[in-house]
Amino acid sequence: MTAPSSARTARTALTIRGAKNTGRVRRRWAGLRRIERACLLIGALLIASGVFHFGVFLVRGGPWEGPVSWRKPTTFGLSFGLTLITIMWVASYLTLRPRVRAWLLGVFAADCVLEVAGITVQAWRHVPSHFNTETPLSTVIAMSLAVGGAVLIAVLGTLAVVAFRGRTSGPADLRLALRAGFGLLMVGLATGAAMIAKGEVLIRSGHRQEAYDTAGSLKWVHGITLHAVLVLPALAVLLGALGWAPRRRSRAVAATVALYVAATIAVLVISLIR
Repeated sequence: MTAPSSARTARTALTIRGAKNTGRVRRRWAGLRRIERACLLIGALLIASGVFHFGVFLVRGGPWEGPVSWRKPTTFGLSFGLTLITIMWVASYLTLRPRVRAWLLGVFAADCVLEVAGITVQAWRHVPSHFNTETPLSTVIAMSLAVGGAVLIAVLGTLAVVAFRGRTSGPADLRLALRAGFGLLMVGLATGAAMIAKGEVLIRSGHRQEAYDTAGSLKWVHGITLHAVLVLPALAVLLGALGWAPRRRSRAVAATVALYVAATIAVLVISLIR
């Protein structure tokens, strides 16, 4: 076989492989529910927003920390986008009526957009997003963020109850990962609520600057626990794809859950004593 014919054969093989991969992606996309497609697209846009605002930070500079910085639209865009896609994915393993699933995911997606939009608007206005009631617009945004937080807790709490009750599909290791992931997610939501409550108390007692400086003391615990609902189920699915035996998968997932809980406790202790 000549060199040109070998090159043509290689190109043909790559073309066939690419066509197969494209067809596989199209079949998976077609197999998704309408609300799941919407969540994927919205999540991707939120992540793109986070990446864009990190680029703004690199170009325009400014502080990374503090109540007024490009860190907030960056991290909120990335985190909410990833969380929305994650919740869409893990909810596919929960036993829910189609209409209930659509409503929960739809409300959650809209709330993610509301939260990121509020943070982003305030970043471009160069004013704090949380605990800011100094103007009518800032008050509306701060209140909408608080209400949005309550909606997040209600939706995610509902999904967590379904997972805790065992109304899930999949092997035992995946069920364990889902329960542990949602349990840690509830811890993340609780720490978020605690930070907001602490800030509100400081604001109402006349210590606005202290609220901005100290209310976010649990943000590392908040961030770590929020994404356990992605890390743990993803590990279970990965081990299954690698062909691990069920008992071995269960031991590995249980060990990872224990390590995740230990890391969460360690970060919590460090955050409290700092």
